[in-house]
Amino acid sequence: MISTAHPNLSSNSDVLLNLRDRPSSNNKIRRLRQNGQIQIYQSAYRGSYSTIIRDSLRSAALGRKVLLVQLMKGGVNQGIANPIRLCGNLLWLRPSNSFDQHESETLSDTDSNFNSIKESIKELWEYSKKQLLAGEQDQVILDEIFRSIELGIVNEDDLISTLKRRYVSGDVILTGTSIPKSLLSMADQVTELRS
Repeated sequence: MISTAHPNLSSNSDVLLNLRDRPSSNNKIRRLRQNGQIQIYQSAYRGSYSTIIRDSLRSAALGRKVLLVQLMKGGVNQGIANPIRLCGNLLWLRPSNSFDQHESETLSDTDSNFNSIKESIKELWEYSKKQLLAGEQDQVILDEIFRSIELGIVNEDDLISTLKRRYVSGDVILTGTSIPKSLLSMADQVTELRS
């Protein structure tokens, strides 16, 4: 791995070019893929992650590419077709149909609204999964991913497999109230938010 603080070189690619100019047959330089950390934020109640959203906006304003996916929040008719872009670098997605838009007490798993909500959340998860595997984002935030697992919408094994195969140079942030133990053991950092 190459790193430098040399004032005349602006990036690691400049170091690579500088080393390639040297006449030597031993210059075997290769790029290393490095995954960022998995951070888990747990709270006893929903809607307590405003600091994470604030930090994602700050990261985007500083030039990092951020994907913020709020799997269980709705009300703004988004979906993948209507993402919100903030600070030029933050892509903010919510499901096109969500539990927030309906009387959740009246929904049953045979209700067409319930199935529409599940499909909308699954669509967001599939998009998020592709982004995690592609490595185009500097940071991926999956807000309330654990609630979607709890409801049987996102498969826990699918999430674990995707996290193991991901390529994100920055962090993957997962939030929720009830965290499966298998995911706790994968985390580099676990933060419990208290009121």
